[in-house]
Amino acid sequence: MKYLYDLWDDFISLLFPRLCCTCGEPLVRNEEVICTGCQVSISRTDYHLIPDNPVSRLFWGRCQIERAAAFSFYTRGSKIRKLVHKLKYEGLKEAGVTIGKIYAVSLLESGFLKGIDMIIPVPLHPSRLRKRGFNQCDFICDGLTFISRIPVEKSVLRRSSKSETQTRKSRYDRWLNVEGIFEVSDREKIAGKHILLVDDVITTGSTIEACVNALHDAEDIKVSVIALAVAVQ
Repeated sequence: MKYLYDLWDDFISLLFPRLCCTCGEPLVRNEEVICTGCQVSISRTDYHLIPDNPVSRLFWGRCQIERAAAFSFYTRGSKIRKLVHKLKYEGLKEAGVTIGKIYAVSLLESGFLKGIDMIIPVPLHPSRLRKRGFNQCDFICDGLTFISRIPVEKSVLRRSSKSETQTRKSRYDRWLNVEGIFEVSDREKIAGKHILLVDDVITTGSTIEACVNALHDAEDIKVSVIALAVAVQ
């Protein structure tokens, strides 16, 4: 039966080839969204192996986190930048799931996820969510939980007001733009938990800072942070 399924899969792929979303080459069997070559060539930060890394230092003196890391570097022309754009602006949700899975394997092997009780995505404002139709961070979290089996909670952290786009804002203006716009809907649900907060791209860290400060309204919690990419300053 599997042999027949594989033959059918090969036939369908011949008629309607699945292409890697970064290089455009045909995907082979068992490849999802991105080919193996592109997966291997994505520049990794390996920050999950370095407690005192640039992402962690970004939040020193700003908010209380346990540890922080990012999968890759968000630079012009980088594969991770293309993947994020495919996910965020073209609706290729599988890109978020796939990279979430890949990153989860490294995070598990390194012990970075040890003690994490819950995964929470950085939320979109409801009006922006209705316009876009999805929150890109949800799909990154879906990939993470598929591998780690750590539960995802997508409703406990929410935006209480809409922010302007962060593009082209200074670090201070970004902080002003998101200050106080997040709130926790159910403090008891996260009380005593170690939360992994997930974003797509960290730039100045202002959005993460606002989320972390809102989460700390709950009693006795810990927060760690990851993102698919960190912008090189």
